Amino acid sequence: MTPSHPSTTPAREPRRRRAPLLVALAAAAVAAPVGLAALAGDPAASAAPATPIVAAHAGTWQRTPVPVAKGDLTAIAALSDTQAWAVGYRLKSATALDAVALRWNGTTWTQESTLPANSFPQALAVRSAGDIWAVGSATEHWDGSTWTTRPLDRDPAGRVVPDAVATAPGGRAWTVGRAMSRSVKDGVPAIQLWDGTSWKRQTLPDVGIGELSAVTVVAADDVWAVGTSYTADEKTPQTALLLHWDGTAWKKISAPDPAGAHHWLTGTTALAADDIWAVGGSATDGSERPYAVHWDGTKWTTTTTPDVPDGRLRAVGRAADGTLRAVGGKGSAPVALQWNAPAKRWQQTTGPGIVVRGFTTVPKSSQLWVAGIATHGDLVPAVTRFPGTSRR
Repeated sequence: MTPSHPSTTPAREPRRRRAPLLVALAAAAVAAPVGLAALAGDPAASAAPATPIVAAHAGTWQRTPVPVAKGDLTAIAALSDTQAWAVGYRLKSATALDAVALRWNGTTWTQESTLPANSFPQALAVRSAGDIWAVGSATEHWDGSTWTTRPLDRDPAGRVVPDAVATAPGGRAWTVGRAMSRSVKDGVPAIQLWDGTSWKRQTLPDVGIGELSAVTVVAADDVWAVGTSYTADEKTPQTALLLHWDGTAWKKISAPDPAGAHHWLTGTTALAADDIWAVGGSATDGSERPYAVHWDGTKWTTTTTPDVPDGRLRAVGRAADGTLRAVGGKGSAPVALQWNAPAKRWQQTTGPGIVVRGFTTVPKSSQLWVAGIATHGDLVPAVTRFPGTSRR
């Protein structure tokens, strides 16, 4: 299951998905993600749930209380409408935080565990209640009672920073991101495979500098990773990056290229071997809009998206009722799109109402979950749900 996150020019957009952290902590942690400036004042250390905002009627996004008063929730994944997990951070003081894992039991969110120090989780994949992966500055596995750090394989290109993780058949898992020798400016795409015993670095085609932001698994011999290829010359547009695993090797696949525009991919989902979706953003002269592409088993094509200001997309998924949605947005302006199959185009729909960090569909249900922070307030963690029916 995939669920699947510094202010710069659009040519570096995918790096904005990193979760906000205190500057002091980011400087101290070897691989901590960069983000917001230091907080003003003393953050509350209480674990009391935030005040819920309840929707007036079914069919709209509903906030659910979480047991973290201040911090950030960066990823979310679900097994059913009564089993879901979210990971993120609780701020304990102006200079300290805990990485936490929350669990949904069908009624409430509770804290299930605390991850090891310096975990800084950014992505989550759940195979079962006793088989969960969280990746970020460290790669951690939950066996139902304990988190264990599973170090990544060494990469000659430098320190590996994973951005996404997905489970695969046979107890395997894939993680994608970038490897850096000095800074994000010299990072190159990186992929590793968990073979059931350890993480193994994968040989990739030479695609230059860039990063991978999402991965989706169709089968053991059919895996897609998406991201962005950068250029040393900022006048040359960056391009979407698509890599495919055929069971033997990773190969680069050409992505549709909006002429003269920067474009990038940050989310993907596989509905079938000939039905893959990937989403991100494109920018021309500083004006950004949604970008979405589709694989039909033969080629990738660009799909029509509405001209939504700051409408960059972070994730995409299909609910059990067949509805395909993509979510994202910039800052405190969340965006949600819905695929209109008869019209063959994306249409804007009601947004989740929070800053989007993580997104997941729910197996055998038309429910959707989004995790992140509230659009108002000082780093108020938030989870919101789009209710729906379940198939028993």
